[in-house]
Amino acid sequence: MSNIVDPLVGQIAARVRTERERRRWTLAQLADASGVSQAMISRIERGESSPTAVVLGKLSAAFQLSVASLLALAEGTPDEAGDGAGVRRRTEAAEWRDPATGYRRRQVTSPRFPAEIAEILLPAGARVPYPAAAFAFVRQVVWVLDGRLTFHDGDTVHELEAGDTIELGDPTDRIFVNNAQAECRYAVILARGTRP
Repeated sequence: MSNIVDPLVGQIAARVRTERERRRWTLAQLADASGVSQAMISRIERGESSPTAVVLGKLSAAFQLSVASLLALAEGTPDEAGDGAGVRRRTEAAEWRDPATGYRRRQVTSPRFPAEIAEILLPAGARVPYPAAAFAFVRQVVWVLDGRLTFHDGDTVHELEAGDTIELGDPTDRIFVNNAQAECRYAVILARGTRP
C-alpha cells in the first residue's frame, strides 16, 4: 500500500486536532458532536487517513466552521504576515482531493481576505452531500463556471448551467451533484456572519 501523497493531509490533521483542542474536546466529544467515529477522527488527526468531503462537512459543522474555512485554515498562505497585497500563482495553491469522489478544491483567497473564494472541480457522476450545520454562520454564493451542477437545497433541486449563480439562504442539508458526462467547475464565494 502506498503512502498518502496529498500534501494537505498533514495540514488538515493538524487543523482538526487544533480545533478540537482549542475547544478542549476529547475525541469522544468531537465524535458525538460530528457523527464521525472516534477511530476515524483519530486516523485523520494522525495523518493516516485523508477525510472525504462528507466527513469534512460533518467535522466543520461540529466546529461551527464552513468546510471552506476549515480547509483554508489548514492550507494557510506562504506569507501570513503580509500587507494583504500579493499574487498567488495557480501552481502555488494547494489543491485538496476528496478520496471518495475525486472532487477537487483549490482555495483562491488567503485566510486574511474578508471573503473566502474556492474553485471546485466536480467529476462526472460525483455526489457530495453536506449537513445543514456546515452552512451555519456564513453567507454563500455558488457560481457555475463550466458544465452543469444539480444542486439540492433542502427539498428543492436546482439545475444550474455555466454562468448561473445561487445565493444560499438559511442552513439546510445540501447536495452537490454532477449528473453530466463532463466535469463541472464552480466557485464558492463565502462571507462570514460572525467570526468563530
